[in-house]
Amino acid sequence: MMKSKGSLLILIGCLPLAVMSLTCYTCMFPAISPLDCLKFPQECPVGQRCLASTAVGVKGSVSIVLYERSCALPSQCDQHGEKHAAGIKFNYTNECCDTDLCNTAAPISSPRWTGAVLSLCSLVLLLQLG
Repeated sequence: MMKSKGSLLILIGCLPLAVMSLTCYTCMFPAISPLDCLKFPQECPVGQRCLASTAVGVKGSVSIVLYERSCALPSQCDQHGEKHAAGIKFNYTNECCDTDLCNTAAPISSPRWTGAVLSLCSLVLLLQLG
C-alpha cells in the first residue's frame, strides 16, 4: 500500500503544471483618461502579460498624455521609445505585471501627487481670500 502511494505522488509530480491565462485591463491609444481602461477587462492568451503603457507628447505649449492597457508578449515589456499619432511624437514607457488586473488605470504614485496638487490649490485659494 505504501509503495503505491509513493508511486502516485511521483506520477502527480511529473504532470505538467496547468498554465493559466491572465485577465488584464485593455484600452488602446488614444485613451486620454486612465479610467477608460477599467471598463474593458480581457482574458489574455497563455504566455502573455498585462501591459500598462503611458505616452507623453508635446505640441507647442500643450502636453498630451495617452494611456494604453492590454495583453502583451514578454518582449514588449520594459520597453520605451517613440510612437507617432496625429503628427505628434510621443515618448512611451511600457511596464508589465503578472497577476489578474494588475495593470490598473492609475499609477501608484498618483494619489500622493493629486494630494499635493489639491493642497497647493487650497493654499493659493486661502491666500487669495485672506
